[in-house]
This record gives sequence, C-alpha cells and structure tokens, in this order.
Amino acid sequence: MITLLGQTQAELVALAATLGQPAFRGRQICEWIYKHHAETIDAMSSLSKSLREQMAADCTTGRSAPVECAESADGTKKYLFPAGEGKFIETALIPDEERATLCISTQVGCARACAFCATGQQGLQGNLSAAEILNQYASCPERDQITNVVYMGMGEPLDNLEAVLRSVEIFTADYGYAKSPTRLTVSTVGILPALETLIKSCSCHVAISMHSPFGEERAAMMPVEKQHPIKEVVEVLRRAAIRGQRRLTFEYALFDSVNDSPAHAKAVARLLKYLDCRINLIPFNAVPGSSFVPSSREKVEIFQNILKDAGFVTTIRKSKGQDIAAACGMLSTARLKGLG
Repeated sequence: MITLLGQTQAELVALAATLGQPAFRGRQICEWIYKHHAETIDAMSSLSKSLREQMAADCTTGRSAPVECAESADGTKKYLFPAGEGKFIETALIPDEERATLCISTQVGCARACAFCATGQQGLQGNLSAAEILNQYASCPERDQITNVVYMGMGEPLDNLEAVLRSVEIFTADYGYAKSPTRLTVSTVGILPALETLIKSCSCHVAISMHSPFGEERAAMMPVEKQHPIKEVVEVLRRAAIRGQRRLTFEYALFDSVNDSPAHAKAVARLLKYLDCRINLIPFNAVPGSSFVPSSREKVEIFQNILKDAGFVTTIRKSKGQDIAAACGMLSTARLKGLG
C-alpha cells in the first residue's frame, strides 16, 4: 500500500505517471494531501471516480486520528496516536498567548536512555515514517491554530534523520504546508555527524539538550555523552556558525542538588563562550520511577541570573500540563504498561 502523506510533489507526479495520468494529476493529488488535508482518497473530488477507485486499491492517504486526548487545566493537550499493535506515540499541543506549539514525536520509544526521561524507559521500539511524523500535525484537531512545530516529543530525531529531513522539507515546501523554517525546531541530545547533516540540509532552528556542562556528570544522566561529548557538539556548532534568524538554543533541565549550583551555571557560560545562542532553563516535570527532583524556583532564578550576567539570553520555560502527565513519554508509557 502506497502512503500519500510524506510523499514529495515529484514523487506524487511520478505516481500519477504509473497510473497512466499526466503530471498535473500528480500535482492535484499533492494539493489534496497538503493544502486541502484530504482524509480519504474519495474526498479528492477533482479526480475522476475511476481514478479514485484505481488509487484506493493501492494507496492510502496516511491520515490517522488520535485515539486519546488528555487536556490540562492550562489548555495544554496531549494526543495519543497509534503506532503499531499495542504501541503509541505522543503529541503535545501547548498554547501560549498568540502561539500554539505542537511537540511531535519521531520514534516509538527511544534508545538514548536518558535517566530523567519517561520515553527512555520504553527503549526503542521503532522509527516513525515521514508520514507518521507529519500525521501528528495533519490529524491534530487544532491544526489550523498551530504556529510552531518542535521535534521534541518521543525519540531522538537524529536517530531517524532521513524521515525527519523529509518531513521538514514537506513542512516548509511551497507544495507542502509552506511553513517558514523559523517556525520549526529540531531538538537533539547531540548526535554526530548527523547534527552537521541537519544543519547543512535545512534552515530550521536547532535545540541541544545539555543538562550538565560536566562530562562525567552528564554521562551519568545521558549515556550519549560517552559517544558524543557535549564539548565536541559545541565545537561543531561553533564551526557551523548558526546565527541571524536561525536560532540555536541549549535546553537545560534543573534537578535539585544535582546540576543546579552556581558552579554549574558558570561552567555552562564558559562552555558556550563566543557561541551565538540562547539558553532555555526547564523546570523538571517529575517522572515516576525517577530519583530526580525539580529544583526550587529560587535556584532556577539564581542560575538564570548568572547566565544573564555572562551575556546569554536565558529564559525559563513555563511548566505546563503537569496535571495530565505532560512530561515526554509518560502517557504512552502508562498505556504500554496497561495503566492508562
């Protein structure tokens, strides 16, 4: 079965040719998928009935509605999409004044096993196709309200780079969803050389999960440090010289008495010196089974002020959706364990 969602315009034109149709039919199919958001082939009313019947025998749109929605008192919604038998992925919709950010997944589970992440408890169960990545946007009930998309849900995007880059192309292409690259952010723990490929292949924002400036300490929380040290990741980013409208951000979750001391903040400032970036401090959403405890607001603000004094734009992310298990992987993990 050929899935239409996730196909480029050129591929859909080629598909039309295999069906004995001229190129403009392929462009029409593309328009139905990405501009008109057709959920079924039969909905493509500008195509002849015979062509729709022919396509229906071999093709599917790739659209799949979420099977569950949890809504927070603050307006955050978490959608659960099926991803194979007994498996699920999460997509979070986060409203914030005039912005509405969709946080999408790229894998079922994750192999990176970060100690503070619920998704890491699942292990890697599979990569999502470009269609499955895009479907989280296409089938989101609030799709038309979404202003920003972040690849910051379940999984490590750079471990599924080909599908991620294909989805970024379709998000930004004129024939696709025509979003500005500055409306997209790919978040990664820092996988080399895939990070370099991402930077060269598209113009979307990049976010790096740091969580500690000290290699040994970071490795205890994030095994990826042993393979791709944060110092090497930072050096690659220095050479890439991301600047201008394209933004580089370092994500830093603060854990009480682990990585939230003034010494940590000063070490972060030294590590990122001369790098054009901003730092986003994240109040930790406690995860069942994790020994990590969120830092106090006072400690977070002290940490922020040290970085600001060092010249870095430093923000504190608003903590949202705590009443619906909004931390990445919590809802799907509960379903996987039969608790949801």
